[in-house]
Amino acid sequence: MAKTKVLITGMSGLIGGALRRHLGDRYELTALNRSEVSGVRCHRADIRDATAISSAFEGQDVVVHLAAMVTGGARESAMDDMVQFNLIGTHNVFEAARTAGCKRVVFASSGATVAGYEDDEPYKTLVTAKAATVKPGWPMLTHESAVRPRGLYGCSKVWGETLARRAADAGDLSVICVRIGRVTDNDRADDARTRAVWCSHRDICALLEAAMVAPPSLKYDIVFGCSNNRFGYRDLEHSKAALGWQPQDSADGFFKD
Repeated sequence: MAKTKVLITGMSGLIGGALRRHLGDRYELTALNRSEVSGVRCHRADIRDATAISSAFEGQDVVVHLAAMVTGGARESAMDDMVQFNLIGTHNVFEAARTAGCKRVVFASSGATVAGYEDDEPYKTLVTAKAATVKPGWPMLTHESAVRPRGLYGCSKVWGETLARRAADAGDLSVICVRIGRVTDNDRADDARTRAVWCSHRDICALLEAAMVAPPSLKYDIVFGCSNNRFGYRDLEHSKAALGWQPQDSADGFFKD
C-alpha cells in the first residue's frame, strides 16, 4: 500500500524535527523550508512567495503547517513580520493546498489565542507558584470559548484560524487547527506557567498525527494541545473526543508538590 504523502512546512524547527522523528518512515515526508533539511526531500522556498511554494503541494495528501514567525518582540518590524509570515504566508499555504487538491491541512495554531485569560482569575493564579491555592473545579477554556489573544503572535494565530475556516468552506479541503501549548527544547516544564500549559514532544507529535489521519468527515475543528497537567486550564476532552488522542505525559512530574 502506498504511503500517505505528507508535506511539513517549517520542518527545521523544534516541533517539525520532533514530528519528523515521530512519523519516521511510516509516511512519505517532504519538507517545505527556507533552509535545507538533510535526509528528506526538501522544497526550499519562502511561504510568503505563493508562486515559489505552489509546486511543493502537488501530489501531497496532507499538509502540516508549522512554519511561522513566533514572536516579533518590540522590533519596529514586528507587525510587518506577523503579517508577512503568519497571515500572508498562512493564506498562501491554504490556497496552495486547496489548489493542489490536498485532502487535509493541520494548522499549528497556539494557546496564545486565549492566553489573555491569564490576566483574570482563576487563570492568573494557575500560572503561578501559588496554583495549588486555587480550588479545584475551575472553568476550563474550550474550543468554543471566545478568543482572547496575547500579543501580535496570538492575534496572528486567531487570523490563521479564520483563514482555515474560510479554506475549509471554500471546497473539499479539511483543516484542523491545533492550539499548541508550551513545547520546550529540553522537553521539560521548568517554571510555574509552563507547568500549566506544557506539552511534551511525545504528546504534541501524537496529536498532530491524530489530526493528520482523522476521518475526512471532520471538515474543520479546533483542538487544544497540552499534556495532562494538574493546573491546566485548556480543555483536552474535545481533543480526545474529536481525534481519539490521549496525552501520555504531565508537567507535574518535574515538580515536588
